[in-house]
Order: sequence, then structure tokens, then C-alpha cells
Amino acid sequence: MPIFILFCAVIALLIFIAVLRLSAFIALSIVAIGTGLAQGMAPDALIKSVQNGIGSTLGGLVLVLGLGIILGALLSETGAAQQIADRWVQLFGARRAKWALSLTGFAVGLAMFYNAGFVVLIPLVFTVARQTGLPIVSAGIATASALSVTHGFLPPHPGPTAIALMFKADVGKTLLYGLAVAIPALLCGGIVFPEFLKKIQAAPPEALLPPPRVQAQNPPFHFSITVALMPVLLMGIATIADLNLPAGTPLLANLKFIGDPSVAMQLSVLFALYFLGMRGVPFRHWPARTDILMQQSGSALSAAAPILLITAAGGAFKQVLGDSGIGKDIADVVGNAGFPPLVLGFLTATAVRIAIGSATVAGLTAAGIIQPLLAANPGLSPELMVLSIGAGSLMCSHVNDTGFWMFKEYFGLSLRDTFRSWTVMETIVGLVGFAGVLVLSWFV
Repeated sequence: MPIFILFCAVIALLIFIAVLRLSAFIALSIVAIGTGLAQGMAPDALIKSVQNGIGSTLGGLVLVLGLGIILGALLSETGAAQQIADRWVQLFGARRAKWALSLTGFAVGLAMFYNAGFVVLIPLVFTVARQTGLPIVSAGIATASALSVTHGFLPPHPGPTAIALMFKADVGKTLLYGLAVAIPALLCGGIVFPEFLKKIQAAPPEALLPPPRVQAQNPPFHFSITVALMPVLLMGIATIADLNLPAGTPLLANLKFIGDPSVAMQLSVLFALYFLGMRGVPFRHWPARTDILMQQSGSALSAAAPILLITAAGGAFKQVLGDSGIGKDIADVVGNAGFPPLVLGFLTATAVRIAIGSATVAGLTAAGIIQPLLAANPGLSPELMVLSIGAGSLMCSHVNDTGFWMFKEYFGLSLRDTFRSWTVMETIVGLVGFAGVLVLSWFV
């Protein structure tokens, strides 16, 4: 019954958006409530679940998304994104622009959650695409695939790290094996697959597109790249400190504070305002210069308002699926099917991912189901089980995943084209990653 309810919910959502042309925000809200009622949730519990889903999604995202959009607008308005794009084109050449974007996304994704990294890199994606002639969707997939593989496979990212600690896996080995799995997954999903997406036409919101800049107006490259990567550096320092410093020390508390995504983004915006916008400008001209920069940021924020609403509704849908028990019921069905341990970990995470949407929740839920299996099989590598679950947590992203809607709205795609690009990329990354885990299991 839960599988049937989930299937009907997805079909209804597709009909509302693709056939009836309802707003995705309205469609997601209707389907979230309808799914909860069909699963037998009490009305008061259902409303609370919807509210919790919106609150938990926006609570962790709204500051990061808002400040990230402002940072992106500053990078674009000052010409910093153009400067970085120019340097990448010089280093890699226009024909290898996907490599530059994938490597940048890989570095950013090690320290940042997918949503935060995506927002930070969007201006660079648009600018490199315009500079090199690379189709925008191909550029976006090259970048998003890199963020996804770090999200699913590589400590110190919170998801793989949390599962590794739960399984008592060696974090260093998990990182080493994860790199062996992530590299072919990134090559297939971020370098090869975008070649098949050149005919998909993107229509991103105009206010989010960086304006053409004259080279002389652009700030120095070292300032540009430092500002663009500052959130990553601050979050990365906090992550390394958390893994190496004793708990409860003042230094660790301070580093974790400045490495919190919202604080790191705020500091980065202030840093960008001075070093990209005010440096070299006489103090008496600062108010006028600030006004210009804030106007551009305001336009970008206005364009991003629908993204926030749709993301919030997606969070509500995800929460209802979890609170109604659909995700657990589907995971239990897979867990009782009698597959080999690594396959079972992958399939369980995949089932929860399809049912709930969140890759992190899918990974942690599957880890809780699989953990007793590890205790019963002492010869099984906990590191490979972490990666197997990570691969499953990336599979088949669709309409209950906030990442799906962010990609769709930022690039202005139809539902069909989002499935053809984003969903297929996530599935390629998951399948290639799992294949890599099976190959490693022959040697580990």
C-alpha cells in the first residue's frame, strides 16, 4: 500500500504541473497533504508535519540561499566571476570547460552541503558557459555531479562521515576508497553525460544571469577566487578542526561558529563588499557604490523567491513521506528481501531516497537498518558499506527532492528536461559509484 500511495502521489504531481500547469509550489503543497491523508495521518499531525518540513528546510537554507545569491550577485556585478572564468578558460581551454567546472565543484563540495555549494557556484557556471559557448545545462550538470559525488561518498562531508562513525569505519580509509569510487562516477556523470544534453535549452531567470563585463573592470584574479571560495575555506577549516581538536575547547567552538554555513556566507559577503566593491574606491563614494551593488543583489533575490517557495514545499512533501511511515515501510520491504550485504545497503538507501527524497536522510535511515547486519558479518568492510549506502542515497532524485527543484528553477527547465538531465545524472553517479564499490570488494 505505501508503494502504491507514493506512486499515485508522484503521478498526481506530474499531472498537476505538466498537464494542468499549476505552480510547482501549489502542486507540491496539495500532493503533500493528499499523501498524508491517504496514508492515514491525523489532520493535526499532518499540518504539523507540513509546517515542520517547511521550517526545517528553510531554517537551514534560507540564510545560506539568500546570502549565497547576494554573494553571487556581487561576484557577477563586480566582474569577479568573469575574471575567474577567463582564467579557467586560459588554463583548461574552452573545449575542456566541463573539467574546470567539475574540479571546482569537487573542491567546493568537500566542505559544503549540496545546496550551499550549488548557490555559490551558479554565477561561475553561467559565466563560464557564456565565455566558452558550453551549453548552460551541460555546464550545470558538470558542476552538480561533482557536488553530488562529494555529498554521497567523501568525508569530511557530513553524510559519509556520520555513517562512517555509526559503522565504526576508518574515516581515512573511507576517504581513500571514496576517491576511488568518486572519480569514475564524476567522469561518467559530469564529463561524459553532459555531451548528450546539448539540445536541452535552459531559460534561467534573467536577474540571476551575470552581465557582460569589460576586462578592465574586473578585479584581480587572486581577490576573485579568494572571495568565491571563502565559504568553502571557512567551512573546511571548521570541519578539519572538528575532526582533530578536542571537544569543548574554545578554539573549536570559535572555528565551528565561523564555519557554520550561514556565518561563513555572511563573512564572505562582507569580504566581497570590501575587496571586490570598495577596495580602491574613495570613502566618500562608498554609499553610492554600495547602493549600486545592493540594487543588483535585490534583483537577484527577487528572482530567487519562487525557488525558496518551491524548495519549502518540497521539504514539506519530504517530511510527510517520512512522518507518515512510507519511507520506513518501503525500506523494510527491501531490507527483508535477502540480498547480499553490500547490495542490500545500496537497495535500502535507494528505496528510502525514492520514498523520501533527501540523500542525507536516505543514507542515515539505511545505515540504521543495515547496522545490525554489520555486527553479524565481521568480515564485511564497514568502509565499503558506507560507500554502498552513499551510492544508493544519490539514486533516482525526483520530485520529492529539493535538489531537483533547485536545479529545475535555477536553469529554467521543464519537468521533462529536469528528469532527462538532473535525475539521469544522479542515477548515473549512483550506479557507477556502486559498481566501483563492488569492484573494490574483490580486493578489500
